[in-house]
Amino acid sequence: MENLPRRVGYARVSTDDQNLDLQLDALRAAGCASLFSDHGVSGAKAEREGLTAALAALRGGDTLVVWKLDRLGRSVRSLIDLIDGLRVKGCGFISLTDGIDSTTSAGRLVFHVIAAIAEFERSLISERTKAGMRAARERGVHVGRPRLLTAAQVIEAHRFVLVGAATLDEIADDLDVSTDTLKRDFRRFDLAA
Repeated sequence: MENLPRRVGYARVSTDDQNLDLQLDALRAAGCASLFSDHGVSGAKAEREGLTAALAALRGGDTLVVWKLDRLGRSVRSLIDLIDGLRVKGCGFISLTDGIDSTTSAGRLVFHVIAAIAEFERSLISERTKAGMRAARERGVHVGRPRLLTAAQVIEAHRFVLVGAATLDEIADDLDVSTDTLKRDFRRFDLAA
């Protein structure tokens, strides 16, 4: 028998006192052959057993159906990644109350517009972050992880190496840093190791 495309439904509620019935009824009415759910699980949580099972049940040509887009995830990026993963797998996506249906031309257009907006948002965030880091550096502020050693510690460590009082490994061990960190700090102050 030929594998006909199916609709696979996924429902989720965030708290234990919420009820899945409304979503499950809507998914059944939309013709979902299989239903999967997560009860009391946040949409921000990456690992959701019901969603994982629903995605595993999908075959090429099938369509994942949700009652509302936010049932699938909280961030635009995670939604886009998930829906794009469905596309790559040859599956469609429908959000019943949002009117998104990637199996139609109009639905694909809506999805591409959402994806373009998310990409634009990521670019803006990246540009602002880089500009902020550049401005901080120009003000002399260290950007990144805090330095493990003070300038005085680095200079003193270098002096010990020069006079042969201790090896680089011994000094790094005494300062509770890696040898690579010590070498990096020597380079930061233009000190030969």
